[in-house]
Amino acid sequence: MRRRGFAAAVAVAVLGVSAVGCGSRHQQPEAESSGPAVMAETKPAYSGLEAVPERLEADGTTITVGDPHARVTVHLYEDPRCPVCEEFERTGGAPKLREAMIRRGAKTEYTLASFLDDRLGGNGSKKAVNALRAALDAGKFAEYHDLLYANQPAESVDGFTDAYLLKLAGRIPGLRGKAFDSAVTTMKYRSFVTAAQKAYVRAGGTQDPQGPGTPTAEINDVRVPPESNGVLFDPDVFGLLLLKFGAGPGK
Repeated sequence: MRRRGFAAAVAVAVLGVSAVGCGSRHQQPEAESSGPAVMAETKPAYSGLEAVPERLEADGTTITVGDPHARVTVHLYEDPRCPVCEEFERTGGAPKLREAMIRRGAKTEYTLASFLDDRLGGNGSKKAVNALRAALDAGKFAEYHDLLYANQPAESVDGFTDAYLLKLAGRIPGLRGKAFDSAVTTMKYRSFVTAAQKAYVRAGGTQDPQGPGTPTAEINDVRVPPESNGVLFDPDVFGLLLLKFGAGPGK
């Protein structure tokens, strides 16, 4: 039977398996075309990711990147050491999400977890989250976030050291400086790291008391269920979801 529209995107994604914690694998779903769907943006697109606005929300833990008036909001739960997050960010749905952010069709909220340090040993997740918070002060969070995933050390290696985080930051014009370097080496935002991890755990609720798993995505407050997590890793299907939510944000 032929599937269409939003139902098609969800149905093909059910081929995915549960993503409890980091490292769960999935089957690649096959996207199916459902005809054109357009998110209506009335303002000119941003010139690039570096021009997209970013801010810390009033809850003190959520970092938002994108036009505040975007019709689609994607909330992501990620751990910097998680290789499945890296897959989502580099070859999965995240590139489509960045395109939508640049054209003002979507904004992204990030909750940054650091549970993998306790599971694997070391402090790389905590150090990376602290550095990302420092990058936000410089208006460079989005660029630095992408750079960290593009250069993520192996999960088993506690590779996000101060030296490595500073070296990567040097590739982003305007990020390195006394304030940023000091924030990285002194763990200035340790309290933010702790609070963000607690927010991640709370997001799991009673069903997942240790957190919802990474990566987890919510689109306009609708969480992609673990059994359908394959949708996150197919760019075409994920892009279709963004378009469908944008075309009918109240549905």
